[in-house]
Amino acid sequence: MGSQEVSTVDWQGKHVTVAGLGVSGIPAARALHERGALVTVVNDGDDERSRAQAAELEALGVTVRLGDGATLPPSTELVVTAPGWQPDKPLFLAAAEAGAPVWGDVELAWRLRGDDGREPAPWLAVTGTNGKTTTVRMLASILEAAGLRTAAVGNIGVSLLDAVLGETEYDVLAVELSSYQLHWAPSLRAHSAAVLNLAPDHLDWHGSMEAYAADKGRVYEGNTVACVYNAADPATEDLVREADVEEGCRAIGFTLGTPGPSQLGVVDGLLVDRAFVADRQKQAQELAEVADVNPPAPHNVANALAAAALARAFGVEPAAVRDGLRAFRPDAHRIEHVADIGEVAYVDDSKATNTHATEASLAAYDSIVWIAGGLAKGATFDELVTGAAKRLRGVVLMGADRALIHEALTRHAPDVPVVDLDRTDTGAMSEAVARAAELARPGDTVLLAPACASMDMFTNYNKRGEAFADAVRARADETA
Repeated sequence: MGSQEVSTVDWQGKHVTVAGLGVSGIPAARALHERGALVTVVNDGDDERSRAQAAELEALGVTVRLGDGATLPPSTELVVTAPGWQPDKPLFLAAAEAGAPVWGDVELAWRLRGDDGREPAPWLAVTGTNGKTTTVRMLASILEAAGLRTAAVGNIGVSLLDAVLGETEYDVLAVELSSYQLHWAPSLRAHSAAVLNLAPDHLDWHGSMEAYAADKGRVYEGNTVACVYNAADPATEDLVREADVEEGCRAIGFTLGTPGPSQLGVVDGLLVDRAFVADRQKQAQELAEVADVNPPAPHNVANALAAAALARAFGVEPAAVRDGLRAFRPDAHRIEHVADIGEVAYVDDSKATNTHATEASLAAYDSIVWIAGGLAKGATFDELVTGAAKRLRGVVLMGADRALIHEALTRHAPDVPVVDLDRTDTGAMSEAVARAAELARPGDTVLLAPACASMDMFTNYNKRGEAFADAVRARADETA
């Protein structure tokens, strides 16, 4: 299916099972019901929130079955799943036996775009282990600066279904896609797409690094203009080589060094383009200054280059790249400077929930007191600690799997002082900040970059970051 072709499905009387209530399940159930499908929603949970959501859908005429997400309803012709449901769930095995395809919410949005007769907006898609949300938001800011009607949607928390079916007519969409979403989106064909990086993550869901990479690589399938890859991460270029793209689609690299032909990169503090210029062998187009990127940490400059590459693939002028990057403000808990106390900077990067993100965060500072720990999700920490050892003034560990990080520190950074907080209550963060302050010296950065998920102690990484910021501000007030 070409990038702008619209898929038409006769939904009238079609038996569709929607797996999971929530951000994606409820809009999917509503959209399918409105189109005449016979919708049954199945959900593992049966709590108060689920029952309230079920009541709203049942009032519309949707069947909802709580507490049993494993059994396939009779006559099911299609399953539409929330992205996080694992492929080996009994529901999907039963669907395969019944010959019923399984789509995710992204696949459904792709199939429904344009079914109201409007010209569907092209998708500029971004995936990768880290940096997706920042890159998509940078991209949307650049597209807005170019005067285009756009939105940052997808895994960023804004439903693609709402964007595709809503009243607003977009010129182009900046789409963040997770590996889960891509796994369940077989017919997606983006205008252009980027894989920012690849590192082990969610391997419990995908089963192997190879399967995880293959799902990420799906974002390149059928691209029409550009497949954007990270020149510093050969695995992303390998995915471009393996992709089946439209005739004329180009491989475009981004690098923090001097760009070669068909790349974007950095020269003398400038972001430059040697891909979308008349003579790539001899020409380079200035797009912005590194100082226009907020914050100008190396990994964030890479995000900006990827966003710029996608925007340029869509025909955006250089001035809009500069203006969009200048206007962009990063989300909370992403290398967010909280305060300076006694010549020590306190930085919240609670979003660094895996080792790859934390590696980038640690590389942004010269002398660090590192606050880390939480749920490791099967990760190992030897490589991370080895790379960061020379930057570490000290480490404060907390959370359920802190021992794994402690062991790596003992092996690879034995001289770095470590404070091991044997507690997982939420009040541990205040003690962590206090102990980090004791280790820090003027010029140091106290950095919350946990390298782990937060759910052992906090609802999510946002709450963890807020706890850190609250503790830092309380300390600032005490020392004022």
